[in-house]
Amino acid sequence: MSLSLLSWNVNGLRSLEKSGYWSFLPKYSADIFCLQETKSSPDQLSENLKNPEGYHAYFASSEEKKGYSGVALYSKVEPKKVEYGMGIPRFDREGRLIVAHYEDFVLLNVYFPNGGSGPERLKYKLDFYDAFLAYVEKLRKRGDKIIFCGDVNTAHEEIDLARPKENEKNSGFLPEERAWLDEVVNLGYIDTFRYFCPNKKNAYTYWDMQSHARDRNVGWRIDYFFVSANLQRKIKTAGILPDVFGSDHCPITLEV
Repeated sequence: MSLSLLSWNVNGLRSLEKSGYWSFLPKYSADIFCLQETKSSPDQLSENLKNPEGYHAYFASSEEKKGYSGVALYSKVEPKKVEYGMGIPRFDREGRLIVAHYEDFVLLNVYFPNGGSGPERLKYKLDFYDAFLAYVEKLRKRGDKIIFCGDVNTAHEEIDLARPKENEKNSGFLPEERAWLDEVVNLGYIDTFRYFCPNKKNAYTYWDMQSHARDRNVGWRIDYFFVSANLQRKIKTAGILPDVFGSDHCPITLEV
């Protein structure tokens, strides 16, 4: 049985509903939706967002401040088990991870930190990276097949952003951030979009709203579906949906 997955940094789940763009999700009808930067807790959501028809819904939200961070998972197939966070309070308090255990794989829906607001947050981001990779490697080494997706907040290679030279010293394209993605790939995790489109240029998932960068496609590819090598034969398609609006990111897709 094939499953369709969609990942999207919605930049506010409630604002997505208010603007009318929420209607895209039921129309697209993926089997599993992984949403990041929901900026809400379940008690702030409408019934439509909290319990969409035909889906099991799971939420992780920030314990530190309202309207910040957060991830949501909507799944037609009920997972065998759902966990929240990595078991590390420093990271789990921000509501950045849902882990759903399915029959054939473990799915991790992640909103990785942004490192752009100073050295302290950059260190937090890099520490989160390392903790997450250790967590996911533990799952893989015990035999689980892994899918992890979300807003990684880093473009991997020069092809993954419109202006690489100008951003070499900016968080999101720093050598130490990109080195983590090198490590992920070296451990055998497959960047599914590049697996199918290794040389495709001008394929981005995020655009700065203040400069109207989307109009000119001056963007970054910072949203990913990664799968472990033991799932390689199962991946059928992966793509980007740049024509879907409602956020400063667009959705990405995977079929397994």
